[in-house]
Amino acid sequence: MCIGLNPSQVGKEELHLPFLLYLQGGPGFECQRPTEASGWISKACEEYRVILMDQRGTGLSTSLSPSSMSQFKSAAELADYLKHFRADNIVKDAEFIRKRLVPDSSPWTVLGQSYGGFCAVTYLSFAPQGLKQVLLTGGIPPIGSGCTADAVYRACFEQVMHQNGKYYRRFPQDVELVHEVVKYLAESEGGGVALPSGGILTPRGLQLLGLSGLGSSTGFERLHYMFERVWDPILVPGAPKRISYFFLNAYEGWLAYDTNPLYALMHESIYCQGASSSWSAHRIRAENESQFDAIKAVKEGRPVLFTGEMIFPWLFDEIQALRPFKDAAHLLAEKMDWPPLYDVASLNDNKVPVAAAVYYEDMYVNFKLVMETASQIAGIRLWVTNEYMHSGLRDGGGQVLDHLLGMLNGKKPLF
Repeated sequence: MCIGLNPSQVGKEELHLPFLLYLQGGPGFECQRPTEASGWISKACEEYRVILMDQRGTGLSTSLSPSSMSQFKSAAELADYLKHFRADNIVKDAEFIRKRLVPDSSPWTVLGQSYGGFCAVTYLSFAPQGLKQVLLTGGIPPIGSGCTADAVYRACFEQVMHQNGKYYRRFPQDVELVHEVVKYLAESEGGGVALPSGGILTPRGLQLLGLSGLGSSTGFERLHYMFERVWDPILVPGAPKRISYFFLNAYEGWLAYDTNPLYALMHESIYCQGASSSWSAHRIRAENESQFDAIKAVKEGRPVLFTGEMIFPWLFDEIQALRPFKDAAHLLAEKMDWPPLYDVASLNDNKVPVAAAVYYEDMYVNFKLVMETASQIAGIRLWVTNEYMHSGLRDGGGQVLDHLLGMLNGKKPLF
């Protein structure tokens, strides 16, 4: 946990500034450490003491890594442990900190980005007394009972196809380049090539690059530049064609399952209340397999579509860091008795000021589902924009935060 004070406030350390808790996206990712006085943190520190809380299981909050999780003797024990790492318990942690850190245990402002916004809506549901105001950026969750994952993935696959179309229109030369890579992988022994960590890169694994490449402001360019260096140069005449170490290493770095396995293990559970996910993304992909079958796309001369924010059971076979947790992942996918994450009645009666940045073309948090939930949160103020993508809080410097704060104090228009 870090407490932020803007360098411009040096000499004012004793000021009684209000507190702002930042909840990071994920699940399963720690807060990024600030390295310079810029961006939204700089803006926030003008008015607040900023708390960067590593959510449980990440960063300095008893980090769950492949090595630390290997301490459990069975998949059942690990799955039973992991059930405590969702938004409901993250909110309990936040309340524990607030009551001991904030003078007089006063309510604080919460800023939730992406999954952090999901946690903030859980906060509104079960501990609104701890909240002065709530700011959401790309983070309004579906709040229906049961498991909403199927609705999420049906909507998200549609948006993912849209983003793929935009990518290939920007870089049409990549259609053939990706075809070449898919054919190479499919024709390799075992249906793929070895990754530096010991896993295997297959055609369906290649498609996972859409998670980071299709949904952020600079993702298209970074994905294209990555494919620019997919092949090793031929230094010796007659040497075989090979995928470069640069590409394979960059691929694993993009996925980050080795450093943040909690994301893969817990992702679908964030949509569950009293029902199992039963590998929702895998099932919904099967409904769209005619579009997402990479090998079939190559044979038919169509662009190979990348996937988005989806976790599939075969990841626990193909990604080395995840293999030891395959059985635990299956237990979590079939778990039925997930406790509630939201209280619709409390949200309908919400009294906490809430402002939300809603990104119209958000690939990760579907616009239609966002608007359905927003209609259930009393008093919420929405800023719907296509100026930013899901990474707007990071990309917009202090502008996104400034706009949301302005909406709550009447200085910014609600559009």
